[in-house]
Amino acid sequence: MTSSSFQRTLTLPATLCEQAVPYLEQAARRTVDGAGVPLKAFRAAAADDCTLPVSVVEQAASCLLVLATETAQSVRPSVLRATIGVALCLRDAVEAVRRPALTTRFW
Repeated sequence: MTSSSFQRTLTLPATLCEQAVPYLEQAARRTVDGAGVPLKAFRAAAADDCTLPVSVVEQAASCLLVLATETAQSVRPSVLRATIGVALCLRDAVEAVRRPALTTRFW
């Protein structure tokens, strides 16, 4: 199966886009590599229809996991859980579009 068979964009819930923006801003301030591109995309998407390229959502999830790792010793546990929660929601959305649909034809 080639990458061209995968969906190139996905539409996220508006609340997830809005939740991701402050964490991406924090990642950009901490100069997490690659945080700038998803930050710009999520800011624009939060004001629009929340449709983003899959690669940008995947990059955002990675940046948030790096942010969580870097701040784990200096933030409250609830903040750390929230950061990781948003990152995992983004990662799960990417996995959902990359997972091939099951068909009953093979059963």
